[in-house]
Amino acid sequence: MSMLCPCCSGVEYSLCCGRWLSELLLPPDPTALMRSRYVAYVQNHGEWLEQTWHPSSRPAGLALHLAQNTDAIRWQGLTILSNEWANNGNTGYVTYFARYTDTRPGFIYERSRFVYEDGRWYYVDGTFPALRRNDRCPCGSGKKNKKCCGQ
Repeated sequence: MSMLCPCCSGVEYSLCCGRWLSELLLPPDPTALMRSRYVAYVQNHGEWLEQTWHPSSRPAGLALHLAQNTDAIRWQGLTILSNEWANNGNTGYVTYFARYTDTRPGFIYERSRFVYEDGRWYYVDGTFPALRRNDRCPCGSGKKNKKCCGQ
């Protein structure tokens, strides 16, 4: 059996994000793009991150920065919490929770904004939803944040 995709979809890599990262096909929606971008971080595929980041907000030298700093971070998993579409159909939002280990365990909890332009989806930016200590942890454990990832 082939390797499962690092995006935690439960699908074989070649049938999931591998299709997008090979650049033979473009992700059809914001959720697929979000998953492929997570895998690009896991695999240090900075070129894909640059190509899928909207030019209006793309950081300069992203691929080089990622290549120089990749050894420090180990990605532990991705959970897609929700996806939404704006009325115009050209804007989508994906809320996700991604765990990693750097010098200590950490996470990213973000509501990412994507736009559809020139026949493809781009990541534009994101906001960080408020997360209080007594809220349920977005990792899906069912525990309160203060007893889980928020420690």
